[in-house]
This record gives sequence, structure tokens and C-alpha cells, in this order.
Amino acid sequence: MAANIDNAKAQMRKGILEYCILSILSKGDAYASQILAELKSAEMIVVEGTLYPILTRQKNQGLLSYRWEESPQGPPRKYYTLTYTGIESLFALDKAWSELVNQINVIRKG
Repeated sequence: MAANIDNAKAQMRKGILEYCILSILSKGDAYASQILAELKSAEMIVVEGTLYPILTRQKNQGLLSYRWEESPQGPPRKYYTLTYTGIESLFALDKAWSELVNQINVIRKG
């Protein structure tokens, strides 16, 4: 039973990762390590192998853009920025999230 619960939790996390990434970037530009650190600090355990495909997909969908900046410690860093389309998508996801939470609360309170 615990494996089923762990699997369900993993699927829920996976389903909202794109929303979380947009939310993080709404606070300001960030590079992948910063995004990973914020996700991990919220106990949304994510590895680079999961993050980069999402960032690429969001960029290809026009939700993000990026720029390279020199780093004082090592190679240049790719900073991600929300585009106007990304901001609009985040607003739509905020609304959808609120609706979903309300729907679940109605079901749970029965």
C-alpha cells in the first residue's frame, strides 16, 4: 500500500512541476541550479534530468526565454525568464489550481 501512495504522490508532483517552475520564475530570472534549489527547499525533490526537459519544453512553447550571463564562478549561466505568454499561462494555471483545490475540498467535505 505504501508503494501505491508513494507512486500517487510522485505523479501529483510531476503533474504540477511545470506550474511550480513558472511560479518560481515569476519572482525573477533564475538559472537551473537556483530553480532546483527552490524546488528542493519546498521538498519537491527533482533532479536535473527532470528539470531540463521541462525547461526546454516551456521554452519551445514560448513560455520562457533565456540569456547567457558570465559567472564569477565557472562557465556562463543560462538564465530563464518568463515571457508574456508565460505570465498569461501562469495566471491561467493559478486560476485552474484554485478551482481544483475548491473542487477537492467540496468532495472531501462531501
